[in-house]
Amino acid sequence: MAAAVRLLPALLLSLLSCFPATGFPRRDVLELGDADFDYLATEHETMLVTFYAPWCGHCKKLAPDFEKAATKLKGSVQLAKVDCTAHSETCGRFGISGYPTLKIFRNGRDSAPYDGPRTADGIYQSMKKQTGPDSFLLKSTDELHSFVQHYDASIIGVFSGAGGSARGEFLKAAALLRDQFRFAHTADVALGDEYGVQSDSVLLFRPPRLSSKFEDSVVVFRDHLTVASLRRFIRDHLYGLCPHMTLENKERLRVRDLLTAFYDLDYHHNTRGSNYWRNRVLKVASQYTGRGLTFSVANKKDFLSELEEDFGLGTSDGGELPFVTIRSKLGHKFTMREEFTRDGRSLERFLDDYFAGRLKRYVKSEPVPERNAAAVKVVVAETFDDIVNDPEKNVLIQFYSPTCPHCKKLEPVYRELADTIFSDKNIVIAKMNAVENDVPLGFDVHGYPTIYFAALGKKDEPLRYEGGRELRDFLKFLKREASPSPAPSGSKEEL
Repeated sequence: MAAAVRLLPALLLSLLSCFPATGFPRRDVLELGDADFDYLATEHETMLVTFYAPWCGHCKKLAPDFEKAATKLKGSVQLAKVDCTAHSETCGRFGISGYPTLKIFRNGRDSAPYDGPRTADGIYQSMKKQTGPDSFLLKSTDELHSFVQHYDASIIGVFSGAGGSARGEFLKAAALLRDQFRFAHTADVALGDEYGVQSDSVLLFRPPRLSSKFEDSVVVFRDHLTVASLRRFIRDHLYGLCPHMTLENKERLRVRDLLTAFYDLDYHHNTRGSNYWRNRVLKVASQYTGRGLTFSVANKKDFLSELEEDFGLGTSDGGELPFVTIRSKLGHKFTMREEFTRDGRSLERFLDDYFAGRLKRYVKSEPVPERNAAAVKVVVAETFDDIVNDPEKNVLIQFYSPTCPHCKKLEPVYRELADTIFSDKNIVIAKMNAVENDVPLGFDVHGYPTIYFAALGKKDEPLRYEGGRELRDFLKFLKREASPSPAPSGSKEEL
């Protein structure tokens, strides 16, 4: 009993050490401020800092994911936070102007902005890539072979000695692009002999899982090496004839016209099965090189919602066979309706029709209204060109969401506007449900309501309406922008 009493103070001290002065359990996110930022930040090789304000809604939304990521990254990357309402000196020093702002620090120095995902898993995956050196030093052929046997691509520089401008530019590129690609370098030029390269060369190893007989697995960069030229080289050669499109790289691939075959692809557990259909796409792709179309494959489970919403494809479409879409960089969409045949002939026919301009674009559209006699004309994607792009009409169109409270508040004013100028045959007041219909190019809609004016004779230059939302504001705008000016008179009740 006496021994237990003697141990009690030590036990209490141990428990109290788990709690800071505030009385809350210690967190894995380090709190930094003006007095200790420089001192504590230098203790960590890699640190991700969120600069926030307690009242910021986006900061509150980020906080639990940031905490979860901090716990998963504990021991490899330190996560920290700075309250800018209490520590304005530190936030001002790093140019913080919005919340939350996330920055990556290395040994206390501001290294780069964090532009990755803001979910717990996204932060974890992105910051794991930030651990270790920007570029690993390889000293033997075995180390090189081991480095390139990876799920992702590898970029390796071969340089003579420790100096040289080429090596310096390579390491600068590695520091800038390390969150996207894997870099390594060697000062032993003999390591390049196997690939036919000598000093000041760069080897790009495509992922081993994507190797095929249709293209080389290793591409050599031999031009004058700068950060910009190496970046272009990686961009142009990384993916090859038929890359694996993922949620992380889709935006980089979609800068070009892109064909994608979607199927039950799983490179983590079934590389051979995943490549069965990819090889058939590759065979066809090799016949259409140089025609401005990029080919890719993707796991349809990763893109189910997008396929359903953007292409009208159900989860069971295609069954075990791939189904194929084309999305142009201008946003035009096409789907292959014929079943994907193992000999690739159906894909060839689809491509021949695409390049010949025989395919009908897929447009997500509500049904065309049977009656459209109300003052506010209902527009769907199928009737957009007929109504909004009518060359003889000035059209004011509102893009809305049925659940948007601001849209509902605007509705009576918008109807009154349409009633007021109903008798003017030169002006159309219209609206389109932007949730259920594809919004055409040229109309940038990211919030609701968004209103545009497509003027007579200027249909290719729609003007975004930024004015007030009272009747007099709309009338003043139309009087200024419409030609001829509207003549408000008469009224018409909705039918």
